[in-house]
Amino acid sequence: MFSGVDVATATELVHRMVRKTYRRGEALFHQGDAGDALYVIVDGCVAVVVTSENGDRMVLTTLGPPDVLGEIALLDGGPRSASAEAVEDTSALVLSRAAFLELMRDHPPFVEQLLRSLGALVRRLSEQASDFVFLDLPGRVAKALVRLAEDTGRPLDGIPVEVAVTQQRLAEMVGGSRQSVNQILHAFAARGLVELHGRRVLICKPDQLRRRAGLSG
Repeated sequence: MFSGVDVATATELVHRMVRKTYRRGEALFHQGDAGDALYVIVDGCVAVVVTSENGDRMVLTTLGPPDVLGEIALLDGGPRSASAEAVEDTSALVLSRAAFLELMRDHPPFVEQLLRSLGALVRRLSEQASDFVFLDLPGRVAKALVRLAEDTGRPLDGIPVEVAVTQQRLAEMVGGSRQSVNQILHAFAARGLVELHGRRVLICKPDQLRRRAGLSG
């Protein structure tokens, strides 16, 4: 979001931010909280989670450096539409809503950056909604594994890539039960697509996972 700002604006931005740290499993904010700050991830990983009234959870996305989260509630001052939880020890820069709105008013080019960020968020949510309509559960698991592998930044060119994700977290990401995801992972492992190592999954054949997920390229 902040990649297009000039040096003077970036310097001003830094002085307005507060650095905070979160332990693994700790919440940055909860669903329903007042939207009073924006977060820039510096280190670690954060899951954005929605929870239904009966307690069912779903992971909308996982974010890492230098991703931004919490911007939607800042725009309208409404409550948080989701919770954010540290998947591992995490640090983030926190920008208050007041400073955020001042920045938008004083630096018009920043508005374009914000619109790009929101556009990417809408596209991601639209893709996720389409997945639930057009992909079965194994397809969604395959796609989630491919996306997690891509997020490591390593090229998926035939060399195995390891991703850190628990079966419970993966189940929350794809809208399935842990038992069902466990069965799918073992089926993938039996075909040599992945190897299971506790809280880590080794992606052995990303091209075949892509095909199972309906992804091209």
